[in-house]
Amino acid sequence: MAQVLEFKLPDLGEGLTEAEIVRWLVEVGDVVAIDQPVVEVETAKAMVEVPCPYGGVVTARFGEEGTELPVGAPLLTVAVGAPSPDASGEDSEGSGNVLVGYGTSEAPARRRRVRPAAPNAGTNGSPSGGTHTGPGAAPNGAPRAGAPHAERVARPVGTAAGHGTEAPPAEPVHQDGPVPVISPLVRRLARENGLDLRELHGSGPDGLILRADVEYALRAAETRRTAQPTAPAPAPAQGPIRSSAPAAGIRVPLKGVRGAVADKLSRSRREIPDATCWVDADATELMRARTAMNAAGGPKISLLALLARICTAALARFPELNSTVDMEAREVVQLEQVHLGFAAQTERGLVVPVVRDAHARDAESLTAEFARLTEAARAGTLTPAELTGGTFTLNNYGVFGVDGSTPIINHPEAAMLGVGRIIPKPWVHEGELAVRQVVELALTFDHRVCDGGTAGGFLRHVADCVENPAVLLRTL
Repeated sequence: MAQVLEFKLPDLGEGLTEAEIVRWLVEVGDVVAIDQPVVEVETAKAMVEVPCPYGGVVTARFGEEGTELPVGAPLLTVAVGAPSPDASGEDSEGSGNVLVGYGTSEAPARRRRVRPAAPNAGTNGSPSGGTHTGPGAAPNGAPRAGAPHAERVARPVGTAAGHGTEAPPAEPVHQDGPVPVISPLVRRLARENGLDLRELHGSGPDGLILRADVEYALRAAETRRTAQPTAPAPAPAQGPIRSSAPAAGIRVPLKGVRGAVADKLSRSRREIPDATCWVDADATELMRARTAMNAAGGPKISLLALLARICTAALARFPELNSTVDMEAREVVQLEQVHLGFAAQTERGLVVPVVRDAHARDAESLTAEFARLTEAARAGTLTPAELTGGTFTLNNYGVFGVDGSTPIINHPEAAMLGVGRIIPKPWVHEGELAVRQVVELALTFDHRVCDGGTAGGFLRHVADCVENPAVLLRTL
């Protein structure tokens, strides 16, 4: 006799209390294995695949894609204990595992359904129905061999400067079939604004529909609406007419990562009395040192890694800036470890992954960790632990082609170093005018943790290391 077990949205950690369903990975009638990911959700910290601790047949799903659920709300029910034609002796009992690392084992391949579902039989209003014929499925709707999830396709991965790698082939456009969209965020933006993606022609590779295509279509629709001729307005009555109607325009909900960023930046401005100082520095010798390092063989060293190494050396000399403020105790807490956050621009918005124990890493180790975290950020697979706990942030906005900025401190940290683009400029070098590689460095700091002398000393030490990397040899 099969037993029906209810799987609830687990506690995702880091104080998160809710999550939004982005994409279901299983449908009613699917056979799932223990610890197989069944749904992709978006929290205020990251995109997460949630594994089910039970093995058996999915009997119900709760919540449509785009629905926000609180922790503890039912996600799905699974019938366990009854053998199925393709269970192959799979243990139907729960794994007993808690959600650690968002998956306790490698996700097994999706099993075929026990019984076919009707075209609109996705439970509880699920928007997905029918047979999937995209890249993850064979022509008959069954998953391809070796594909962990029939509906999964890779997200495009880009760089902070906006250059992306080649996107995977898009699904062919059919009037009644799937449309060439990879990102679930693009689908959600279109769904929330009532836009039919089948009417769009994508500007991406192979007709891939991008977020920019959806936003352009929405703007065009708004322009057409506002351009419609209207009847002449009646003569105004005495006195001004005040309308309480909301302003027209495209409304983008502040939720998920964007909402979390908005809350954190607002809190930083509200609670932290910040100040900014900046200086231009001659980065010619730093660029030459990096070129020499990479010419010597071995893994390539990134510029961001060298700047991070300079930051950790400066924080060792000025530890006041690696601290946080406890207003309840009225104390400044100087921190021993440097957990270095760095700003990464992604399709889902700005995120700040954290390199743990950056002070104990060399340039090669920092390069590798920056690359790993950046790739995970753009794929949307960062865990909450990789997005929290920073003690100091490095923001290299120079990749966007700008010279300077006044960074907003990443609460509850005490400081952030901003780095502009490195470009040739006229510069007085050794008493003569020369063309040198110049960068603007900006430090925003919490004035409660130190005064301008300490902040200036930190920034000057960073600039000295940029201009003469040999200064770092003193700390090696």
